[in-house]
Amino acid sequence: MSAPKVFESEYRFCLILWEHEPISSRELSLLCKEKLGWSKTTTYTVIKRLSDRGVLKNENTVVTSLVSKEEVQAAEIDELVEKKFEGSLPAFIAAFAKHKNLSDKELEEIRRIIEK
Repeated sequence: MSAPKVFESEYRFCLILWEHEPISSRELSLLCKEKLGWSKTTTYTVIKRLSDRGVLKNENTVVTSLVSKEEVQAAEIDELVEKKFEGSLPAFIAAFAKHKNLSDKELEEIRRIIEK
């Protein structure tokens, strides 16, 4: 099963959560005010929305994630490859490599990952 969809502003919220979890909803709202400029109401709305979608849980005012950053990133890449490259991972990699100057170290790391 793939990770639930996380939209851009929610992703910025999740970055804060992943860095500080488990965290009280009050503390999370303070961090969101500081880092995102969000009101307490906005933060609580996002907590509720992501909880309803299975991205996080809020039990006894303690918020923890149910999906990892890596799972959300992988789902986003899968969606991108499907939408923009007709599901072809080689086409995605070719387009990425063509328009990005990769260092020898980066190329070696990519080769190592592919060989796994």
